[in-house]
Amino acid sequence: MTKSIKSPVSPTTEKEKTGDDLASHQKCMMTRRQFLLTSGTATATVMLMMKFGAAEAAVPAMVTKYPRKLLGKMSKLKNDEPVLFNYPDDGDYSDSLLVKLGTEGGGGIGANKDIVAFNQYCTHQGASLDGTYKAATKSLGACPLHLSTFDLTRHGIVISGQAYQSVPQVLLEVDGDNIYAVGMMGLIYGRNNNLKG
Repeated sequence: MTKSIKSPVSPTTEKEKTGDDLASHQKCMMTRRQFLLTSGTATATVMLMMKFGAAEAAVPAMVTKYPRKLLGKMSKLKNDEPVLFNYPDDGDYSDSLLVKLGTEGGGGIGANKDIVAFNQYCTHQGASLDGTYKAATKSLGACPLHLSTFDLTRHGIVISGQAYQSVPQVLLEVDGDNIYAVGMMGLIYGRNNNLKG
């Protein structure tokens, strides 16, 4: 005895019999040939635009002029003794510190490239990092809110905690024995423009 195996195909509906559904479905479909032709045309158009500069709209660079502020003298700095100052203005979140690390730091100045300066507010939720400099680890923090810590030898990158951006670094310049703040690298917490505090 042979058993006939029934296929699990559903019975055809009245709509499928008429072909209406199939016609509307095929309107949305694209053949392989149509796909290759369309994608090739799009690629060629983009390549031509790039070659002739249409994709590169002229956008003027925005250059910001930071104030040049005297912070102190190199000869007066002592290792691991921070000097507090405000930069780029005296507005909110402008508290900063200048410190001679005693070891080379990213963006450092001086003969040993060990003099750096940073803003003193955590980039996570803006808590003050005043008084949290650790000489042993050359770090700033832990933040009193969520324990973020920043490495001052490596441009203020996050070591641990909830912060996801480096603490803003104050750019320094030396003129003889004088140390000047001349700019910022990174956005100060609580501002959308470092110069409008």
